Amino acid sequence: MPSTKSRIHPKYKTKYRVSNWSDYDRSLAERGSLTIWLSPNAISGWNAKPSRCRGGQRKYSDLAIETALTLRLLFQLPLRQAEGFLRSLFDLMGLVLDVPDHTTLSRRVKHQKVLLRVPKKPGRMDLVIDSSGLAIFGEGEWAAAKHGGKGIRGWKKLHLGVDGDGVIVGRRLTDASVDDGSVGVDFVDGVPGKVRRVLGDGAYDSRALYDAATSRGAKVVVPPIKTAQAGGRGCRARDRVVRRVRKVGRRQWKKESGYHQQSRAENTFMRYKWILGDRLHARDADGQSVEARLACNILNRMTELGMPASYAVRM
Repeated sequence: MPSTKSRIHPKYKTKYRVSNWSDYDRSLAERGSLTIWLSPNAISGWNAKPSRCRGGQRKYSDLAIETALTLRLLFQLPLRQAEGFLRSLFDLMGLVLDVPDHTTLSRRVKHQKVLLRVPKKPGRMDLVIDSSGLAIFGEGEWAAAKHGGKGIRGWKKLHLGVDGDGVIVGRRLTDASVDDGSVGVDFVDGVPGKVRRVLGDGAYDSRALYDAATSRGAKVVVPPIKTAQAGGRGCRARDRVVRRVRKVGRRQWKKESGYHQQSRAENTFMRYKWILGDRLHARDADGQSVEARLACNILNRMTELGMPASYAVRM
């Protein structure tokens, strides 16, 4: 039986250690603190202000709905349990506030305007892009359980753009059939701030991405496909990468170009699915998009609380 040890733990793989364990351990504990997620601003602005329009008035503000949905997503609660969780929480805090029922949360999630909260940082950033699938509710699994057979599992594709520190700076939720490369171009064109490098896997190897990055003065670090050829009508920046990979090999090119920073996006998806789950709970497209935005804001808030500072260990 052939050994898989060399493939799982290659000799050239760099090992790291964390230098701020005490601070990072404290930040992990703070992630579960309700005072982090239920802010004084949310409590003071819980009730909606009069709209000065005819007809029925909203009882709960958008901030109240967003807070309730955030707590529901963070602690992975069904809507009814989220309602009971908030009610018991307000009772313990001695707050005289009404709690939106589960039908209100389900109805208003479709119309929430949730912005991606990104902390401002000076200087140019490395934009790392990647995508991963999230399961959605559908009849496939139910039909399989009732009638037998495999069933078809529905899913959507979440595209993320993260900076060098793992902060999510761009997100987009699409159908599973949407091409990664086209979404990567949208990220490069639309992400705020100055971009130094754009990193991604082979799915983003396209002339359009090189053109978008060049227009912003950024360098592209994307491995070309194995059958890539230099010259012809391709762009010069990509031709240089193809020639360099052919000369020194893929492993050496990845090392000298800094391609391994692409793992920042992979780690972000690992955190997303480990902390918030690998599926979307909302059943319509608008609600699913809002849910993904809330999840990204949760991860960015956790990143603000503290992340591990690692350093390479020389063997």
